[in-house]
Amino acid sequence: MTTVAYEFDVIAWAQEQAALLRSGQFNLLDIEHIADEIEDVGKSEQRELNNRMSLLLAHLLKWQYQPGFRGSSWQVTIRTQRIQIQRHLKEVPSLKAKLNNSEWWSSVWGDAVVQALKETGLDTFPESCPWSFDQIMNADFWPSHE
Repeated sequence: MTTVAYEFDVIAWAQEQAALLRSGQFNLLDIEHIADEIEDVGKSEQRELNNRMSLLLAHLLKWQYQPGFRGSSWQVTIRTQRIQIQRHLKEVPSLKAKLNNSEWWSSVWGDAVVQALKETGLDTFPESCPWSFDQIMNADFWPSHE
């Protein structure tokens, strides 16, 4: 049994659990909560990819549908998200499986459209992502309004 309750101070609990692991006192570990926390790490990594991709897609939509508002801040956001997504996929390669998941793309696209709609007031965005992952991540790809 641990002395720090998970529900009351997760940071103190985590420090205690790490100390117990390092000292080999496995019988005192809070296994159920440790398992929950490990699963949460994976969820956190997925959320980061989701958030970065939806932000990138929203800015690509704004770039395409509001050419008169294009500016350096949009360029910086697009470039930064591309770099951060590439870095994240390199650091957590198992996330690459998401890129082949149509439900994931649909969810991320939906988030991007909602964000772009809020920021532009436009409601003319495509129902599904018109670009491939390679296009989205290509540093030379800047969608134009057709």
